[in-house]
Amino acid sequence: MTSAPGPTAPGPATPAPPEPTAWRPDLLGDGFEARTLPLPDGAEATLVRYTPSVAPDGRPARVAVLAVHGFVDYFFHPHVARALGAAGYAFYAVDLRGHGRSWDAHAAAGHDPNQVPDIAVYAQDLDAAAAVVRAAGHERLVVLGHSTGGLVAPLWAAARPGRADAVVLNSPWFRLNKPRLTRWAATAMVETVAPVAPRAVVSHLVADYALALHAEHGGEWEFDPAWKWHEPFAVRAVWLRSVLRSQRRLSRGLDLDVPVLVLSSDRSSRDQHLTTDTVLDVGHMRAVAPVLGDDVSYMTVRGGAHDLTLSPAPARGEFLDAVVGWLDASV
Repeated sequence: MTSAPGPTAPGPATPAPPEPTAWRPDLLGDGFEARTLPLPDGAEATLVRYTPSVAPDGRPARVAVLAVHGFVDYFFHPHVARALGAAGYAFYAVDLRGHGRSWDAHAAAGHDPNQVPDIAVYAQDLDAAAAVVRAAGHERLVVLGHSTGGLVAPLWAAARPGRADAVVLNSPWFRLNKPRLTRWAATAMVETVAPVAPRAVVSHLVADYALALHAEHGGEWEFDPAWKWHEPFAVRAVWLRSVLRSQRRLSRGLDLDVPVLVLSSDRSSRDQHLTTDTVLDVGHMRAVAPVLGDDVSYMTVRGGAHDLTLSPAPARGEFLDAVVGWLDASV
């Protein structure tokens, strides 16, 4: 007769999954943490922080910088966090809903990655990120927007007076990079198509620039091609309509009551991806920048790429030095 088995020692307890709003290790490794930002209607964004910069002497850094990425993009720029942290600024970055770290929740809800029907909804993402940053004890908040993030950030700052204490724009997307008549035609087209076929593909974001940046193709940078595509990316009618409407709103003037710094490459071209802006027209940035507010500074970075933080040296260093110098003097 076989005796019944005796009691067994309990195994190690299964750790409870982290709370959605808890900080957790980030994919960038040591010194970086991320947390989910719950948003209305079940949406999610993701906030990343560079931990050595947040409270370097046990007290919150006085000024925090919040980076906002562009279209089909996400935060993968640890060198920017380290540079600003070394200069005494706390550094955070947000992956907006549907982008990068926030991709899965957006796609699971049936939405198109990287796109929303109205980019004004990103104000909710920035509200949530800013609330966490302020709760950490930082006295002042600087929002640093790149490309589409450079369109979203000043519109948010204008709609939410007092949320941001300064705005820095890295190659902001102020106008469609087309001749004026083509922009008018594109506006008429999406205003007609979007109400009846909002998901109609009206254009594609070409991947040449992203390919040129990636280490596998001779560039300097490692990033996930599932989040920053190496293939043409379909642009939907309703999203582009929202962008063009937002650009028209911005071009009428924002009257921002905080200091603004706009930076761009010194020139645009079609194919010199690493040393010029091949995505946007720097002339548009220069023309529109003055309408942002009464205290707007404009700087050009010779030999800068579209994302000035990803420019080759020495342009990359010149950009970071310019931002730090301006922050030291203005915030």
